Amino acid sequence: MNIKRSWTYGAAALVVAGGLGVLAACASQGSGRSGNAKVPQPAKAVDLDRYMGRWYELARYENRFERGCEAVSADYAIRGDGLVSVVNACREGGLSGPFRSSEGRAKIVPDSGNAKLKVSFFGPFYIGDYWVLDRADDYTWSIVGEPGGRYLWILTRDAKPSADERKALFERARSLGYDVTMLRETQHE
Repeated sequence: MNIKRSWTYGAAALVVAGGLGVLAACASQGSGRSGNAKVPQPAKAVDLDRYMGRWYELARYENRFERGCEAVSADYAIRGDGLVSVVNACREGGLSGPFRSSEGRAKIVPDSGNAKLKVSFFGPFYIGDYWVLDRADDYTWSIVGEPGGRYLWILTRDAKPSADERKALFERARSLGYDVTMLRETQHE
């Protein structure tokens, strides 16, 4: 691995998202074991205004970009130019570890009901896929993936949802074809 590529991976480690940032970097890298050989199309359209705001990562497929990250959150906002601003953050190495964040942007894929986005954290190119595979009608949870089935995130508005909600969300991911034994639950304070 050359120094420039090592730097890119090191920078990507800072992109500790429960969503767009990590997905942008890793979906384009083509690595990781697939947890779903037949990723479904998104189940519902997304109202961007309702999707914006803070999300907490409940669980994820482990990946090198988030390794050791806890208290993972993602903040989304519609920018003046129509793109979506993404700020991903985590505590590296544990709940008391150093705070890391990264900012990127996303654009909506046309004719996707706002459920598919292309994201970028490293320059002008939109390289990562971000698919809102399913979401609550009241926007209290979201299941996010990409077409290769290698990455999966379960996001909630509450940092610590109830045990019943966690169980239901894992079951929903399973019903979408995902191997939920690959999920790693994220710790939050």
